[in-house]
Amino acid sequence: MARKPLPSPSSEHRKRGFEPAFGLMKDTVRAAGESRGFAVARLLTHWAEVAGEEMARKTRPVKVGYGKGGMGATLTLLVRAAEAPMVQMALPVLKERVNAVYGYAAISHIHLTQTAATGFAEGQAEFTPAPKAAAIPDPATQALARSTAEGIADPGLRGALEQLAQNILTRPRMKKDA
Repeated sequence: MARKPLPSPSSEHRKRGFEPAFGLMKDTVRAAGESRGFAVARLLTHWAEVAGEEMARKTRPVKVGYGKGGMGATLTLLVRAAEAPMVQMALPVLKERVNAVYGYAAISHIHLTQTAATGFAEGQAEFTPAPKAAAIPDPATQALARSTAEGIADPGLRGALEQLAQNILTRPRMKKDA
């Protein structure tokens, strides 16, 4: 099945300079999501935020199916077979969180499809491993970052500048070839 090529960007796009990548792809992602029944693409693109980090590591949304004449749809999730019983127990909470994205009770049922860790034909889901714990920064680096943003009165801005300074101070240095 050949894909049709994406349209070339208009002259307006080229004049605007840098634009986030998703802004260029959102129509394509929306069309692909809607073909699978995902009226709200956010359910796919922000699954970790919708379902929660722990549930997102265990599940992957595959499709939303709308029954004939009935109110409410069925969300199909891909889940590892070993974790399916735990996910099954958490379905009422997950259904509430998914419906919060839609803004109404759009999903009435959640169907689990069990799979191996790498997935089978349809899903080919690659479940992500648990995220690595953030490294605790050096106290000296924290103090230097705090002193960098010391004169800022706004606490939100000061915290953001401290975080930026800490990120810059802790990033790996590139070796300069002499």
